Amino acid sequence: MNKTIFYAHAGSGNHGCEAIVRSSQQILGNKVILFSKNIDQDIYYKLNVVISNIIEEDNISFSKYSYRGLLSRIHTKLTGSINQGIYFQKKKMFDSVDKGDVAFSVGGDNYCYPGTEILAALNYCFKKKKSKTVLWGCSVEPDLLNDKQIAKDISRYDLITARESISYNALKEVNANTVLVSDPAFVLNKVDLPLPNNWKEGNTIGINVSPLVMDSSNNPELVYESFVNLIQFIINDTDCNIALIPHVVWESNDDRKVLNKLYDRFENTDRVTMIQDHNCMELKGYISRCRFFVGARTHATIAAYSTCVPTLVLGYSIKSIGIAKDLFGTSDNYVLPVQSLSDTMELVDSFKWLMDNEHNIKNHLIKVMPEYRERAYIGKKAIENLLNKQ
Repeated sequence: MNKTIFYAHAGSGNHGCEAIVRSSQQILGNKVILFSKNIDQDIYYKLNVVISNIIEEDNISFSKYSYRGLLSRIHTKLTGSINQGIYFQKKKMFDSVDKGDVAFSVGGDNYCYPGTEILAALNYCFKKKKSKTVLWGCSVEPDLLNDKQIAKDISRYDLITARESISYNALKEVNANTVLVSDPAFVLNKVDLPLPNNWKEGNTIGINVSPLVMDSSNNPELVYESFVNLIQFIINDTDCNIALIPHVVWESNDDRKVLNKLYDRFENTDRVTMIQDHNCMELKGYISRCRFFVGARTHATIAAYSTCVPTLVLGYSIKSIGIAKDLFGTSDNYVLPVQSLSDTMELVDSFKWLMDNEHNIKNHLIKVMPEYRERAYIGKKAIENLLNKQ
């Protein structure tokens, strides 16, 4: 029996990573072996309840003067690749792989960030073990594919499922075995916890902002002041309350650092509540009960879209533009690119448009979402076709 292996999972403290793994297991319906970079986080958020076989992804260190170190350096010198070094570092993972196993790279937007040479080495090593490799539910900046080394790596995957059409069209040019799906997390189940005291049912606006989106901007302070102005507008000009909702809580990249600062600034209004950390299904439960959602984290906005909440995305990469374009036919008014933000009132103006078009947006999402969610299962069919080719 071929094994299903998930790798490139960074840990459930990023609830987007957690959401991808949970929903992917739900879509595939297979028993999964998950190699995780942070198994303690996965256990804390009870990911081990749905995936019983979670293994810490090893990262064995060795002296550059050891046999492994010398061989890795020679290999890199001769080939220019780090394949041998990565194989030695993660030998436990590769030793568990058999011919015909299917290895899924589940870090959906890993190719949007530095470190693509490591992803290439992982792909190469899995292929050397005669396993099938899948780049699963991904987004890729099209310009990245102009790099010949990255294009060569992308072409090696046996299957790519792209979660929006901009990435799909670019990837299809490099790898014909590319299919268009929706992000797996569109089918993630939600869990409704009790609402906090100052949550107005049907009239609370969810807000998510992240250090990542601030660092991706030209002026992080301008981004922060934009959210200050947005909250001030909601308090002064509407009767809505506000819920600040984190979606990543890694120590090095924690949404709560920005959100707590906003909460402290507006706490005395009694209109703002801070949602504490929960697993991705519970966070989706809160987001689903918002009237509107303004978010920076992709999977926080997916939680909103998939439950038909009118959503404004403060985007920083191709994934947010691509998803909005597939849902609405355009990203205009639905995505505010953080790199182009130049005035602290732009976010307020964009939110006003969202409010003015609330019913049309909500009705559109209600209409398109069943079919759009179903697209996530195209990936399962593509996997079945891949296995039938063996």
